[in-house]
Amino acid sequence: MTGYAFDGLHHAQLSIPPGAEDQVRGFYRDILGLTELTKPPVLAARGGCWFRGGGVELHLGVEADYVPARKAHPALLVSDLDALAEHLEKNGVQPEWDDNFPGHRRFYAHDPVGNRLEFLQPVKD
Repeated sequence: MTGYAFDGLHHAQLSIPPGAEDQVRGFYRDILGLTELTKPPVLAARGGCWFRGGGVELHLGVEADYVPARKAHPALLVSDLDALAEHLEKNGVQPEWDDNFPGHRRFYAHDPVGNRLEFLQPVKD
């Protein structure tokens, strides 16, 4: 026995290229509907932005030699996957459906700078 236990996930961080904050705000805040958080001043000086909603917190940090995360990704549970897919499509984001995860329906989508995101909903028995 280790004596400790994990209590949850505080946040996941994705990288963005320098100067892409407004571009990703348009996706994470305006399309996905997450709330932008105020970063502490010492961290705000580094650029990037943080978002939270529905128990999910995503941090987007500036990386000078940015390469989009095309395989690594956060997987976000959604209560109505079809409604989200429809909302994304109406906003020009194409869901990429994948039925290879037993017990869940899911799709992938990419943010404006190319980061991969997974959205999934458990299948009810």
